[in-house]
Amino acid sequence: MFEWQDLFQWDRFITPAIIKIFYWLAIGLTLLWGLSSILSGLAMMVLNPFAGFILVIVGLVGAFAGIIFARILAEFVLIVFRINDHLGAIRDRGHM
Repeated sequence: MFEWQDLFQWDRFITPAIIKIFYWLAIGLTLLWGLSSILSGLAMMVLNPFAGFILVIVGLVGAFAGIIFARILAEFVLIVFRINDHLGAIRDRGHM
């Protein structure tokens, strides 16, 4: 994890340490949106069954796609920082 002094120094990145928090926040928001969409679709089925069914399907697919997209985005951010670490190691090895 990171310490408070890391916030004021630029020797170490804090993003890799906190990316999991943002990932789980995105998962939670995606699931809340999906649940809201599903419940709205179920309520709409009283008035228009076809439109309600479509909204339920959109909620399920959207929640699944949102979870996958959040994971891909989090992994992309971590890959960028891992590339930076590996390039730093290559640079340090070249100066020996």
